[in-house]
Amino acid sequence: MSSHALVLNATYEPIGVVSGRRALLLVLTAKATVLETGEHVWHSASATHVVPAVVRLTRFVKIPYRSTVPLTRRGVFLRDGGRCVYCDAPATSLDHVVPRSRGGAHVWENVVSCCRRCNHLKGDRTVAEMGWRLRRPPRAPSGPAWRILGSGRSDPRWIPYLDGLGIDGSIFGRFFSATEQTATA
Repeated sequence: MSSHALVLNATYEPIGVVSGRRALLLVLTAKATVLETGEHVWHSASATHVVPAVVRLTRFVKIPYRSTVPLTRRGVFLRDGGRCVYCDAPATSLDHVVPRSRGGAHVWENVVSCCRRCNHLKGDRTVAEMGWRLRRPPRAPSGPAWRILGSGRSDPRWIPYLDGLGIDGSIFGRFFSATEQTATA
């Protein structure tokens, strides 16, 4: 099982997620310091090292500003809490509120998570034609923490470093419990 580490800038801003090996190399070359240790241990011929779970770079790195979060399946499920926006059942697929065949775009504001039943019933019709209502209007997520969560990798030790960066704490709980369940399955 491979481990991953959260990388923070010198200002404690989340930058990304790297492999445990890469995080360990950053620490060994004095480019980063360990803030949280993981469970995995790597052995060499002369030393034993605990793989870090969270590292902070020793020098500030300027990251190009990205105004939007990339649209991914995992991101949509995370934003919608893994529930169908039409009936609140467990979501299994994505749906376009305005169907693409009718000019709907593949953007955050038009893509929602939904259950198979609702997706099949709605088909190529709009929400208004079906007489349905969205439980919550879709919107694009914002903040650097969404890029971390969208990577699909998680560790509960990351929560204190991602909290307060534009994501509701309840989403953390759903995300981390869902990834732990898939890891154990």
